[in-house]
Amino acid sequence: MTLSPSAPLAPLTRPARLRAGARVAVVSPSGPVPVDRLEPGLDILRGWGLETVTMPHVLDLHHGLDYLAGADEARARDLQDAWCDPSVDAVICARGGYGVQRMVDLVDWAAIRAAGPKVFAGYSDVTVLHEAFALRTGFATLHGPMVGTEAFLKDPRTQESLRATLFEPETVRTLGLDGAAVLAPGRAGGITYGGCVSLLAAELGTPHARRSARGGLLVIEDTGESPYAIDRILTQLLRAGALDGVAGVACGSWTGCGPYEKVRAVLADRLGGLGVPVVEELGFGHGPTGLTIPLGVPAVLDAPADGGPASLTVQVAALL
Repeated sequence: MTLSPSAPLAPLTRPARLRAGARVAVVSPSGPVPVDRLEPGLDILRGWGLETVTMPHVLDLHHGLDYLAGADEARARDLQDAWCDPSVDAVICARGGYGVQRMVDLVDWAAIRAAGPKVFAGYSDVTVLHEAFALRTGFATLHGPMVGTEAFLKDPRTQESLRATLFEPETVRTLGLDGAAVLAPGRAGGITYGGCVSLLAAELGTPHARRSARGGLLVIEDTGESPYAIDRILTQLLRAGALDGVAGVACGSWTGCGPYEKVRAVLADRLGGLGVPVVEELGFGHGPTGLTIPLGVPAVLDAPADGGPASLTVQVAALL
């Protein structure tokens, strides 16, 4: 069933873990993916014993708007067809970019819900789909690397984080890089949600936008946004009441957002007043390492006041 955007966050339905031979469909819901990046990414998945299925419009290019991977209807159809194919066990995005907001309402979410939970992974613009899966189907998803992105192709830790989450989720329950640090101390439990913070702000005011953070552990990151733009984004979320009742905030990477000390100052200023634990540099998002973080599952955020290591610990295995 669909969830009320105003309801407190609750655990979502988790899909089954993958096993050798599972079929993984790759979709491009946002921007176009270069073929020279797609094929090496597919090879990595095949090396894990997975069978890959490339949906028909993955390499499309929109006529006239070259920042889109084909027509909105085609991108929506690829996602829906992949999900509703009973032989497909997982759907992973090829890349982000821009375009999900144009296609998300073209998807038949009742059909997606009827098909049941599957593994879904992506980040960046895919944040809009994470929210749609959470609120329109009640399914948990994975904020994780995409097959045509540089970090997935080049960074072993990024690859291993996704592989372990897919096949052995109980082995990667505690998340965070060595540099993870405390912006505001404390310890809190809640349900993970979030993604690219500019997309969360962009969703405000739309019919299916989340209007409650009660019981939630917000995970946020972004790329290419200057410090003042991050300030504006967070201020909009605060003014809209979208962070009311949030239990804690975990921050990932801010690649291309200017000197990090300036970004940190904005995060501390805008989030420090919430009175909840806030952790920085957990290592997910657009950075050189992009750890996989399950969304829609119970977790505990640890931000020790004594300078101990900060972390996000999933209380249950991400997949069944």
